[in-house]
Amino acid sequence: MPGGRPMLNILRMNLASHTPQKADAKGRQASVAAVVCGEDGLDLLFIHRTAHEGDPWSGHLAFPGGRTEPGDAGLKMTAERETREELGLDLTEARCLGQLDDLTGVTIPVCVSAFVYELDAKPLLDPNDEVDDAFWFPLEDLADSGRRVTGTFLVDGCEREYPGIDFRLESKPILWGLTFRFCQQMVALAGISGDGEDRNSD
Repeated sequence: MPGGRPMLNILRMNLASHTPQKADAKGRQASVAAVVCGEDGLDLLFIHRTAHEGDPWSGHLAFPGGRTEPGDAGLKMTAERETREELGLDLTEARCLGQLDDLTGVTIPVCVSAFVYELDAKPLLDPNDEVDDAFWFPLEDLADSGRRVTGTFLVDGCEREYPGIDFRLESKPILWGLTFRFCQQMVALAGISGDGEDRNSD
């Protein structure tokens, strides 16, 4: 994609000047890694979580990440540790472009921080048993209005409707919830409009 490099440059610039909004961590604290690669366009790394009974994110699309643990020296370390555990991907030497605004769960009492990392090339991934699949998806396609849907999800035993994105990939569910909201931030920071076009291109 010819627009990949300009979008990456815009994302770098905007994240460098972005002051992330912190949320009040009243519930559990977690952090995730939003990993981008400009090797071929500008792609974002997602995981498809394995279905586990009792896991509130069972079977969801997400960024690699998870809850903080007592030994973590900060939220950034949590994101890096979880990414290494889930995908065998070491981000400690990767470029961290910045942090997105914190988000709190609507259905689950959790505060999530997201750190954005840049890779020059797509690495070989080794998902653990928590991850059914890991894949890359074009960032600009997340802004495609034709992919926007309203999904019905079972939350606390009740069916509720939430906005989401249909990746149109076989066996992949709708992206919704916290990861959907983080993706909205990523799209805006990369200068992509709601129709999937680069707002900053000539």
